[in-house]
Amino acid sequence: MSGKKKTGTTSVFCSADHVQIQIPKNLSNCGLNLPAKNGKISGIIEKESVSINGQLSSKMLDGLGIIEFFSGKKLLITGATGFLAKVLVEKILRTMPEVGKIFLLIKAKNEEAATERLLNEIINTELFKCLREKHGMFFEKFILSKLVPVVGNMCETDLGIQEDVANRVAREVDVIINSAATTTFDERFDVAVDLNTVGAARIVNFAKKCEKLNLYVHVSTAYASRQREGMIIEQSFGKGHYVASSSDIFEAPDKHVHGLDIKAQIKLASEMKKSFKDNEIDQKLKDFGMSRAQEYGWPNTYAFTKAMGEMVVEDIKVHLPVIIIRPSIIESTLKEPFPGWIEGNRMIDPFMLLYGKGKIPGFYSDPNIALDVVPVDIVVNSTLAAIAKHGSEESKPEDSNSSDDHVYQITSSVANPLICRDLLDMAYQHFSLCPCFDRMGNPIHISAFKFFTSLKDFLSDMKNTNGNEKISPRKELIRRKSMEHFKYLAEIYQPYSFFDGRFDNKGVEKLMKCLSEKERKEFGFDVSSIDWKDYIIRVHFPGIRKHVMKERVSEIKPLQYNSCIIQNSQIHQLSAVKKQTS
Repeated sequence: MSGKKKTGTTSVFCSADHVQIQIPKNLSNCGLNLPAKNGKISGIIEKESVSINGQLSSKMLDGLGIIEFFSGKKLLITGATGFLAKVLVEKILRTMPEVGKIFLLIKAKNEEAATERLLNEIINTELFKCLREKHGMFFEKFILSKLVPVVGNMCETDLGIQEDVANRVAREVDVIINSAATTTFDERFDVAVDLNTVGAARIVNFAKKCEKLNLYVHVSTAYASRQREGMIIEQSFGKGHYVASSSDIFEAPDKHVHGLDIKAQIKLASEMKKSFKDNEIDQKLKDFGMSRAQEYGWPNTYAFTKAMGEMVVEDIKVHLPVIIIRPSIIESTLKEPFPGWIEGNRMIDPFMLLYGKGKIPGFYSDPNIALDVVPVDIVVNSTLAAIAKHGSEESKPEDSNSSDDHVYQITSSVANPLICRDLLDMAYQHFSLCPCFDRMGNPIHISAFKFFTSLKDFLSDMKNTNGNEKISPRKELIRRKSMEHFKYLAEIYQPYSFFDGRFDNKGVEKLMKCLSEKERKEFGFDVSSIDWKDYIIRVHFPGIRKHVMKERVSEIKPLQYNSCIIQNSQIHQLSAVKKQTS
């Protein structure tokens, strides 16, 4: 044994036959629970885990065994036509083709309509081009052998699934991933409660009927926490978080929301819908949701109803094996299936694009906060790793009920913070070298981004930017509506543009240590390795311009170059100019 390398390993002695084996460090924190002795880890390893030559079994060397876990498994995924779910489905099919079936819950009037949505909104999107190239003429046959559209509705009993189909899913499914949600910050209160809160209860109750379910995965948000500053730890809400009377609860006062009765909120949401006139119901219910959320300490209806959804899951799961996934701001792909794919205007993008188009000179924000951004493929890889870890046969259902080990905050603000000032500097660099164009085909020139710590100053500057000259009544109406829109954006984003919290991600880092070297290459999710400047300037901005703004690739280019490859020397020059003018 003296000839074995000791670097990067920890020695373990088996008491049975005194075999010294080598545990790679990436496995030393994966829940082996071997007792420490004299500064070393020692313990009894079962004989089947040690080979004749004293090496670890292939199972341990394979890390979490992500590919092996998903082989033959059948999954039910809700929110199937959403941004995150699409990337998740593509990743599974591309890297784990031996997966059994993936049932996709799709809101549609019938099976034909669901299949049409599957084709148009998922399979035929550019996201699946790599998978299409991989399978060639057999692509459609492969896809249809794996994906099963299920007509359903998260806002109905038993998810609105036809009885015979529901029975089949309940008999066959191994893992349920609930990513369905309305993410509109100021959604109507009744709509948000029905989907984000009551919907969570409906799918947990359905999960309890599944005969061989290994795991229920609840996709929430890091912003479900009411905390606005300091370190926000990976902690579950736990049972009793929302009890109206908590005289027998001894935890810290901020652990519980006194007076929050979720059943009463659900009843109220339903009743409020009946109390407004048809022509005012939308705005009234939006305003009511926002005021209700802020009354209990959340910034908006979205965060409030997602938090209540988590509370419901924790309260009614009983022995159901559950993990909670809390991503922060999910943005375009970092690498897979190709860099920069994105769908829809994500959280940080609307005002970035307005800035690039010269519509706003800056924004109402604290330049020194950390914006917690995570590429969507990082979220997907983290989720797959967590599923493999907790969904294995060795996992015990009660493990998810006794601690916070089942909560994963997939975030970046602690491990690799992206500072707001730096992000907007990157925006200036990108749009200066790769400008947007006006209707006449002229490049739009922008100035260095301005930060406003006062809403009044921001709106005043916006008014001056738009000019005070006399214009036609029609243009005046357009300008007034634009100002109202900018004010709305500033107010709705204010809880995030001045958010001073940092999300702890120790659970995710611990999970990452469990990956084998092969898994790190194929399912890696190390946010600390992200080069933000490279990602934002060369990947994300070109991505949103191509996939969201629908610009042609030929239009996204530096003024004097044929492609949007920004040289470091140009970036340094722009940074120097910006510092001189700021």
